[in-house]
Amino acid sequence: MGRKRTPGLYQREEIWHIDKRIRGMRLCESTGSRDLAEAEAYLARRIEDIRQAKVYGVRPTRSFREAATRYLRENEHKRSLVDDALHLRQLDPYIGHLPIASVHMGTLQGFIDARKAKGIKSKSINLALSVVRRILNLAAAEWLDESNLTWLERPPKIKLLRVTDARKPFPLSWEEQARLFKELPVYLARMALFKVNTGCREGEVCGLRWDWEVAVPELNTTVFIIPGDRVKNGEERLVVLNRVAKSVIDSVRGQHSEFVFIYKEGPLLKMNNTAWQSARLRAGLPQVRVHDLKHTFGRRLRAAGVSFEDRQDLLGHRSGRITTHYSAAELGSLISAANQVVEGGSRKTPALVVLKQQAGART
Repeated sequence: MGRKRTPGLYQREEIWHIDKRIRGMRLCESTGSRDLAEAEAYLARRIEDIRQAKVYGVRPTRSFREAATRYLRENEHKRSLVDDALHLRQLDPYIGHLPIASVHMGTLQGFIDARKAKGIKSKSINLALSVVRRILNLAAAEWLDESNLTWLERPPKIKLLRVTDARKPFPLSWEEQARLFKELPVYLARMALFKVNTGCREGEVCGLRWDWEVAVPELNTTVFIIPGDRVKNGEERLVVLNRVAKSVIDSVRGQHSEFVFIYKEGPLLKMNNTAWQSARLRAGLPQVRVHDLKHTFGRRLRAAGVSFEDRQDLLGHRSGRITTHYSAAELGSLISAANQVVEGGSRKTPALVVLKQQAGART
């Protein structure tokens, strides 16, 4: 005859769960274990945690991993959640097991040193430290347990690194652009050509959808309005098409019912893939990043004398203006400004010629 299980434990889908009243409070949660002995030990610890909190005001010990899990669960709506999850995955071997009260600049130093040893820039390391700081602030200010105590008494000061190693933008010359685009496969060259003529971010290009296209009959053209939840600054993004960008859009129309740019019948998750990295090496431009295409567009607008306000709108920068509600005349002015970055004012740029030459030769 098997031994009796501890009252308050029950099994659901092979995992032991707790349903028990402790000091007037009902505790309902998973133990996370299939083993009864482990589940009983977990329940005993939780009972003692609650007793310590109720009698002495002692906070239960929670790991940073638990705090990170709660943060991810509560922030599924965040546009940057995928990035936050990546940072937390990188941090986990260093601080995941630690009690949240033991997470501070001292215990984070191992992570910082390891990232620097891999050549990761200070700005990228700061993004991870910012997520840690946010979690610890929430644990100290907003997250209350069953005893009405915050998870952390007070947050430590997480100091961001001084950024002295930031990489400078590398706007492309027309000759460099032609060299690079010639080495790209057609699907990626189209995306790059669109990006360098619209200033869109990588994610905006990869996720561009046909149902965001809006016709402007007065100008015999279309624009794209990207929803705010798909834009870094949270504001709707107007994408104006100059002659080259419109030609790119027309060249892919009908290829997919949902996404504008595809690879092998589906959307591309990122442009900075192996094909991009190999192409820039062949072009003799190993330092060029995908984001430099946006810098190139901005630099060319400025060189063409486009006003600061129009550059803000064309680049999708936060401006405080309602940048998706324009009259036909205002849109026409923006399209005219965007057309000023078409090389030599020609309707047939070297990059378009490259695309035509590549068609059928590389997919």
